[in-house]
Amino acid sequence: MGPMAHPHESTVVHPTAQDEVAAAGSELIGGPVGRRAVQGGGWWSPVRVIALIAIGMFALGMVQKAPCYEEYWFYGATGQYTHACYSDIPHLYSSRGFAEGQIPYFDRLPDSVSGGMEYLEYPVLTGFFMQVASWLTPGGGGMREAQLYWMINAGLLLVCAVVIAVCVTRLHRNRPWDGLLVALAPALALNATINWDLLAGALTCAGLLLWSRNRAGWAGVLIGLATAAKLYPALLLGPLLVLCWRAGRWREFGVATLGAVGAWLAVNLPVLLLAPEGWSKFYTFSQDRPVDVGSFWLIISQRADTALEAVNTYAMVLMALGCAGIALLALSAPRRPRLAQLAFLVVALFVLTNKVYSPQYVLWLIPLAVLARPRWRDFLVWQACEVLYYLGIWMYLAYRHGEDQQGLSVGGYQFAILLHLVGTAYLCAMVVRDALRPEHDPVRRDGSDDPGGGVLDGAPDSFTLRRRRAIPPAAPNAYVAWGTSRPAAPPPPVPSRPDRTWPPQTTNDVSRET
Repeated sequence: MGPMAHPHESTVVHPTAQDEVAAAGSELIGGPVGRRAVQGGGWWSPVRVIALIAIGMFALGMVQKAPCYEEYWFYGATGQYTHACYSDIPHLYSSRGFAEGQIPYFDRLPDSVSGGMEYLEYPVLTGFFMQVASWLTPGGGGMREAQLYWMINAGLLLVCAVVIAVCVTRLHRNRPWDGLLVALAPALALNATINWDLLAGALTCAGLLLWSRNRAGWAGVLIGLATAAKLYPALLLGPLLVLCWRAGRWREFGVATLGAVGAWLAVNLPVLLLAPEGWSKFYTFSQDRPVDVGSFWLIISQRADTALEAVNTYAMVLMALGCAGIALLALSAPRRPRLAQLAFLVVALFVLTNKVYSPQYVLWLIPLAVLARPRWRDFLVWQACEVLYYLGIWMYLAYRHGEDQQGLSVGGYQFAILLHLVGTAYLCAMVVRDALRPEHDPVRRDGSDDPGGGVLDGAPDSFTLRRRRAIPPAAPNAYVAWGTSRPAAPPPPVPSRPDRTWPPQTTNDVSRET
C-alpha cells in the first residue's frame, strides 16, 4: 500500500486560527480569519504580502541607521554605539581597499589603511559580493562614496532578505503564513545591514526549498555556494546525513553532498590556486581570533581574568558532543525529526558554543527557527532576548570606547549575553520537545510528517536506535504516521455491554498545543 495523503494536507493553515498570540495580535487588523474567508486567489497571495512586509521592515531598519548614515559612521568615536546604528559596511569600504580599487585576496592591504589586516578576512563569495557593490560605487574614499557603498549593499541585501522570506513562505506548502515571522522579525530589521550575512542565509533557504522539492543535486549546489559565503551552512549536511541514514535515502544524500562540494570548489579553487595567502586569511583569522563579544566564553574570561588560550579546543569539544546528542535524537526519537528541526538545532549549537557572537549572527537562525518551531509566543520571546542583546552590545562598546564611560558596564553586558544564551536555549528546548513528543509540533498537528523534508517526507524508517516492538497490523484504511517504522495501532474493541459514553468521542491529540 502506497503512502496515503492526509485529508488536510492541502488546507492552508492560518496562524490566527491555531496560534493564540497571532489571533490576539490580529485584532489590530480586523481579527482572526473567519470560516467563510476566501481561500487563495487574487493578487494578495501570501508570497506577495510577505515579500512586501519584508521590504517594509527592511526599510525601517535602514531608517534606524539614519543617524550613523548622516554623521556617526564618520565623526565621533562612540555615536554609532550610543545610537545603536553601527555597520561594518562603510568602515570596510575604506579599510579593505575597495575605495582604492584593490582586488580582494589578490592585493595586499597597506597597514596604514587596514590596521594590520593583510587581506580581506571574509569567505570568497562574500568577498565577491562586496566587490560587486564596490564596482557599482563611484571611485573615491570620501564620506559620500562610503554612504553610497552602504546604500548599494543595502539594496542587494534587501533582495537577499526577500528571498529568505519567500523561501520560508513556500517551503511548507500548507503553511505559507509562517513567513510572516521572518518578515516581521525585529532582529532582522535591526541587523540586516550590519554585515553581509543575509547572502548566505538566502542561499541556504533556497537550498532547503529545492531539497523540499526533491531536487537534491541543486539543493546541494546552493548549500555549497552558501558555505562559500559563510561556513555555517555546511553544518546542514550533518542533519541530512543522520535523517537520510534513518530513512535509507543514501543516494539523495550523496547527490546533495557532491553538489555542495562541487559548488564550493568551483568558487574557492581559482582563488586558492591564484592567491593562496589571501584565500587562507579568513580561516587563519577565524582560528587565531581570541574570545570576543557575545559568547559565554567572554563571561568566563572576564570573570576569571584569563585569556582562555585553548578556547578553540574547548569549543570544538562542546560542538562535537552537541552534534553527537543531535544525532542520537535523530536516530532514537519515536518519530523521525523534521529536517528544519535538526538544522536549527545544529546551527544554534554552533552559535551557543562559538567563541564570538556578533549580533548579526541571529540572521542565521531566524528562518531556521521559523521552520523548526512556527509558534508566535516562543519566537517573540526569543526575539525579545535578541533585541535586548542588540542594544546591550552597543551600549557596552560605548562604555568601553567612550572617554566618559557612559553605557553598559561589564556586568550589565554579561547579563545581556545571558539573555541571548537563555533565549536561544529556550527555543532549542522547545524544538527538542517537539522532536521527542511530536504531538506538540505545530507543523505536525494536521498529520503532516516533514513537509520540508523532500524525499524524507513520508518515508518509512530504514534504521533506528529504538527497540522495535511487535505491534499488530493496522486496521484497513488507518492513517499511517509516516516517519516511523511502527504501524498504527488497531482501533479499540467494541464494548460487550451498553455504555452511555459509547460511541467514544474521538480526540485528535495531535491538534492540541499544551
